[in-house]
Amino acid sequence: MTATNQVLVVEDEEVIRNALKRLLERYEYKVSEAGSVKESLEKYDMDQFDVIISDLRLPGAPGTDLIKATNTPVLIMTSYSSIRSAIDSMKMGAVDYIAKPFEHNEIIETVSKIIREHPKSKKLTKLENDDHEPPVHGMIGSCPQMMELFRRIRKVAQTNSTVLINGESGTGKELVARAIHNLSSRKNHEMISVNCAAIPENLIESELFGHEKGAFTGATATRTGLVEAANSSTLFLDEIGELPLEAQARLLRVLQENEIRKVGSVQSKKVDVRLVVATHRDLKQLVIDGQFREDLYYRINVMTLLIPPLRERGNDILELADAILLRTCVRLKTPMLSFSSGASHAIANYPWPGNVRELENAIERAVVLAEMDEIGEELLAIDSEGAQIEEMPQSELAEPVEELSLEDYFQRFVLEHQDSMNETQLAKKLGISRKCLWERRQRFGIPRKKKQAV
Repeated sequence: MTATNQVLVVEDEEVIRNALKRLLERYEYKVSEAGSVKESLEKYDMDQFDVIISDLRLPGAPGTDLIKATNTPVLIMTSYSSIRSAIDSMKMGAVDYIAKPFEHNEIIETVSKIIREHPKSKKLTKLENDDHEPPVHGMIGSCPQMMELFRRIRKVAQTNSTVLINGESGTGKELVARAIHNLSSRKNHEMISVNCAAIPENLIESELFGHEKGAFTGATATRTGLVEAANSSTLFLDEIGELPLEAQARLLRVLQENEIRKVGSVQSKKVDVRLVVATHRDLKQLVIDGQFREDLYYRINVMTLLIPPLRERGNDILELADAILLRTCVRLKTPMLSFSSGASHAIANYPWPGNVRELENAIERAVVLAEMDEIGEELLAIDSEGAQIEEMPQSELAEPVEELSLEDYFQRFVLEHQDSMNETQLAKKLGISRKCLWERRQRFGIPRKKKQAV
């Protein structure tokens, strides 16, 4: 036994925790301690330990909640030594079970056996080589589509090719882009991320490519663009289908010549940028409609990754929901909660048009509103017909609507006013942000009006 074997003891009774710590240290284990699941998750990286010893009954959340938060084997101990407790703990993934009070030799032998059968070196090798281990931090999934996505991410990350990520809004396109960057040779430089739909059309070229002083009204100083800022790194352009045609032409130059020219400048500058782009739209159709350059389309459509929508991911939905709930409770510093059977059924059967982002928002709202230790279906705001109930803030300037749903009102208002208002004015009238306006356009299939090529 060496001091490199690390054990985390999670026990709310200080006398027992200290006694167990002294016992393990006597056998040359390096011991960390915590009094609850919440404290454990806030203080430590769970995967750094060789084994976690946790009491079953803890304030706030049971010790078995740690099983969902780590790949490290969890040994559950409890004074409630019933067969039911043992079976339940093992079903939830506990590596073993021990009843209090226990003999010193019993726990030392059990811990030694667990480390022997689950060595960290073996686990790390598995994580590095196993194609089933997600390479995307924060993305959980084991369905066939996600397994294929993870395999392709690893493969394309090792190249310098342009990557096109296709997926609905809220599926995690930026997470995939960041994973590609972090697995690439450019990982030591910061990835530059840009949402093309969130920048006003009259500013997008200046934001991306920079401008010279006096290039246009308000250009009081020379500015470096985001493409130049991504030199030697990765540039991620989210929703590239929203990029105006003029900016598309400049981006094509970057890909063809590896150089940029600032707005108002006659000089070009060489750049070394790896481009990763994403869209939820059919770029081929945009090309046909004259809204996207065909030559740019073929330049970016080199390596394509498809992220499946949440509704097509089967059991991934409940696994994701559990992980999001745990993470949300820790972040909001609330007692650990669980889903009722009705809530789990609703989550599994709702189509989630907003995908993972919508699931995260629904769970966060439920956690904030929860008054018991269980989240019921009603707190998720999902109705029986599979439509999520949203509260859309309305400006005092917005017209009153009778016998219209919020979705109907949003669609009617945007369609009636988008010819006379820009995106900023529309968002202000609706009482929402530009980003929220854009996301709802995507959900209801109302594309933003584009300027046609001259």
